[in-house]
Amino acid sequence: MNEFVDIFSSSDPGSVATSVKLLLLLTVLSLAPGILILMTSFTRILIVLSFVRTSLATQQMPPNQVLVGIALFLTFFIMAPTFQEVNEQALTPLFNEEITLDEAYEEASVPMKEFMGKHTRQKDLALFMNYSGMEAPETIQDVPLTTLVPAFAISELKTAFQMGFMIFVPFLVIDMAVASVLMSMGMMMLPPVMISLPFKILLFVLVDGWYLITKSLLEGF
Repeated sequence: MNEFVDIFSSSDPGSVATSVKLLLLLTVLSLAPGILILMTSFTRILIVLSFVRTSLATQQMPPNQVLVGIALFLTFFIMAPTFQEVNEQALTPLFNEEITLDEAYEEASVPMKEFMGKHTRQKDLALFMNYSGMEAPETIQDVPLTTLVPAFAISELKTAFQMGFMIFVPFLVIDMAVASVLMSMGMMMLPPVMISLPFKILLFVLVDGWYLITKSLLEGF
């Protein structure tokens, strides 16, 4: 601990700069889960994939690890241009000591605000702006992250649930059809879900469900 303090009190600019970079890296890593969940496409993707599994009634297939992994890499794919812009405008100049930490924060927030602003409903943004007492901003860059992030989050939740509803409908029709057939045959004690599961999986495979879901998610951004 004393050695760590000595580094910051050192008169060597190189040692201090290295220590600041290390502290910055640790800070970013500690905030990474929140940034990934609330400021990117991750939330919408994971919820939609979870709806797919629930509507198929396959319980733990695919397992949570697979869904999270797919959502993570789709997020990296979708966010790649934004992350690249953050790296070029903020991180690289900061590590090269061309800009200060405050300037890096401002530069990094520009592409993130632009991305979130494109996918935030005006009604959701107005909700948080009204409660914070803000005046109408001229551009999305004038909206603070403390207001934009929650507005973006609830917008993503609404979009994800809308997509989830559309996914549920065809499988619900299959469940109802199977239940009606079983009742007409007097087989009321046989669980309809168990009988309808193969038909739902067959339908999902025939229409190339994973391709359609992924395509819809990518086109949504």
